[in-house]
Amino acid sequence: HDHYKWRAMRANGIPESHITGSASPKEKFRAWAETIPNSLRNPLYDWTHLELRRCFGIDTLLSPQTADEIWEGCNERLKDEDFSAQGLLSKFRVDAVGTTDDPTDNLSHHETANASDCPTKIYPTFRPDKAFFVDRPSLLNPWLNQLGENIITFADFLSALKARHDYFHEKGCRLTDHGMRYALSNPCKESEADQILAKVREGQAANPEETDAFGALIMYHLGQWVSETDWTMQLHLGPRRNPNTRLFQKIGPDSGFDTIGDWPQGEALLSFLDSLSKINKLPKTIVYNLNPRDNAVLAAACGSFQEAPIRGKIQFGSGWWFNDTLQGMESQINTLSAIGLLSHFVGMLTDSRSFLSFPRHEYFRRLLCNLVGQDVEDGKLPNDERLISTMVGNICYHNAEAYFGLPHHSEDLLA
Repeated sequence: HDHYKWRAMRANGIPESHITGSASPKEKFRAWAETIPNSLRNPLYDWTHLELRRCFGIDTLLSPQTADEIWEGCNERLKDEDFSAQGLLSKFRVDAVGTTDDPTDNLSHHETANASDCPTKIYPTFRPDKAFFVDRPSLLNPWLNQLGENIITFADFLSALKARHDYFHEKGCRLTDHGMRYALSNPCKESEADQILAKVREGQAANPEETDAFGALIMYHLGQWVSETDWTMQLHLGPRRNPNTRLFQKIGPDSGFDTIGDWPQGEALLSFLDSLSKINKLPKTIVYNLNPRDNAVLAAACGSFQEAPIRGKIQFGSGWWFNDTLQGMESQINTLSAIGLLSHFVGMLTDSRSFLSFPRHEYFRRLLCNLVGQDVEDGKLPNDERLISTMVGNICYHNAEAYFGLPHHSEDLLA
């Protein structure tokens, strides 16, 4: 399930049957092999060949002519005992993994994994997207019935959500994640939230204004919980979901039809951060933008809320989704360098549904080193190996380790 690949395959004229449809896995792989030679200068080309090399030990370029050979080679490699999920985590020396989890999820798999002899620690991430679906009663109401019993008022709803937040904390969760068009910063009153929820429980959808106001009230409370438990809040701002109505109805969400939204971001984000700062409950926060035009606006907004003792408390996050490219990540790094402190950046995340996506960290580290190394060559940075290597090592590992407060499992990880 990789919507990046699906978009490229559609652009290459591949029929949907060979993307998300009924074609066999091998036929779909051949269709991808037909697409990949046409993806030059797209990160998919680099990611694909890094995955083949680092995961499967295959240096052959993928093409229609090599597809069957690579298919057979990969399947042979998959038979190896060390090619299990834990084997790959060990191979890439992964210290910690954060999964994305709904508040109603049972986290028993995390407990099982962490009780095993796998050196990698698996942490859940609290992603309460469905809590905001007051405009979609058919989705929200069944979810509320899973979340807790007899949820009638907003206080009931908040209590049930807080109970799940506390449960996630007990299981090691230290991050939330929120995908939204823009920061929600104009909350309704609790009495108004009661009215909205009562209407939704009867099957009536909230209007757009009510949906934003209800969501803003949730975010105001969630932000306080995140601060009180020393978690980190992640805000992914700007996606325009499902603009292609016909194909969305035919294939479903998260299938490669989402795009970059065109909403203003700055004022809403400033208002949201300020609402929590006013009550001294602003948590560690990472802000990711989907529209690259917002780089400077959001990087500067983050700088307005920095506060001791945490270095880089409010982070301008790594290039995300459509910005998860050479140009996009270089632009994010350059903007952060100019407006903030690159040295305190917590670096890259895979942001992927693919278990083989760990080479994306290598992709990021290579472009980071290219940028910094070129600055040294040009005389813009001092030719001081200790100074430069300390900064790069911090960005690639140590800053995230300190920022998230996750335990360190492998003293020689970077040796």
